Amino acid sequence: MLQAKKKTGLVFFPAFDWAISPTHPEREERLLYTQDQVFEEGLLDIDGIVEFKPDLVTINDVQRVHFCVPDPWAVMTESHFISAGGAKTIGMAVMDGKVERGFALVRPPGHHACRVVHGTRGFCNVNIEAIMIEYLRRAYGVERVAIVDTDCHHGDGTQDIYWHDPHTLFISMHQDGRTLYPGTGFVQEMGGPNAIGTTINIPLPPHTSDEGYLYATKEIVLPILADFKPQLIINSAGQDNHYSDPITNMNISAQGYAALTTLLQADIAVLEGGYAIEGALPYINTGIILAMAGLDYNRLREPDFDAERYRQSRDITEHIELLGEKVLKIWRQRELLAETARAKSYPDQRNRHIYYDQDGIHEQQNEMIRICDDCGGALRIESTAVRPKPILAVHIPVNACPACLDQGHQWYETADRNKFADIFLQDRTTDRYLSGAKK
Repeated sequence: MLQAKKKTGLVFFPAFDWAISPTHPEREERLLYTQDQVFEEGLLDIDGIVEFKPDLVTINDVQRVHFCVPDPWAVMTESHFISAGGAKTIGMAVMDGKVERGFALVRPPGHHACRVVHGTRGFCNVNIEAIMIEYLRRAYGVERVAIVDTDCHHGDGTQDIYWHDPHTLFISMHQDGRTLYPGTGFVQEMGGPNAIGTTINIPLPPHTSDEGYLYATKEIVLPILADFKPQLIINSAGQDNHYSDPITNMNISAQGYAALTTLLQADIAVLEGGYAIEGALPYINTGIILAMAGLDYNRLREPDFDAERYRQSRDITEHIELLGEKVLKIWRQRELLAETARAKSYPDQRNRHIYYDQDGIHEQQNEMIRICDDCGGALRIESTAVRPKPILAVHIPVNACPACLDQGHQWYETADRNKFADIFLQDRTTDRYLSGAKK
């Protein structure tokens, strides 16, 4: 009988009641075919691969991460509570020592959901990885976390949530934003003034294959992880880099995904995108499960895979090598870059326009961070979208210094209740979420 070298937990949740449309690739069949493959291959019969049933996250779990406008019920369905709950279930199983590694095969996905949520962006309503991470921080005292996002689309929502957090390393390895939604994720996006260098973007050229992804993982991602020394590594395991995916332009194979997983050695993987429902996902997910469990995946192969056809060009190889030098230079000089930015009065404000492509919502956001040497900084966000009046959202980080704690409460308590449709306070030092404004 086969024995997993690393005890690995799985959670499945296909979300039967949630889909973009009955024919859209973001529908329940994304996981049904994978479940069939897992059962057919007998993966759950392997000693050391175990299945857990997803629990639901609570409103408090969501509000540690998001300002949902006007409230979580307006932007989440039951499936969103269960999808995020599946990630939380796996996170708890790993932290409790029930398994060494875990894979949440759940939908809806989450990595395009930003801190403020007015609707659906890129098929995402709430950020299921961030909800899991912040629960683990609260429940288990985890501090240093690394998120490696391997979805083909830039994880702009996760980047936004952790932009000002020096204790969370966010690495996104994705198709160049000049060629794919959401059009972000460039090397110069390095994090806010209190966390410069802890956001790492690796925009790969279209038609990058296994060779390029494995090179970037081995030569760029792993050295950065070794320097950062996280307590947990989370893989946002998007699978839309596959050569057959209908909405992207990359050429990775199931074998490539499995090899990437072996290199990364993530503690927890959470499913993100991937829309080649029959031809790719069952093979990729099987490969990821085998790799996480430390089992042989050398015979895993899609029936139509042709290595020569999907081999990347020399130009792409050279581009990735140069990109790696640039990214590593930024990482190694991050402290100097931070000092230089402070000396030049790094701006403490960002003005952004955020588009919710699924709902047609345009959000205008003005963000202010208290620049601080001691913590991630108190954060103040004014956001205008559907309603004529803006909302005010104040975030106080979990490790806030006294000055940032005072600043956050001052912003909340002195806000003009007539100016804003809603006023929210997210005080992570006490795990409190408050809201209130004159209507």
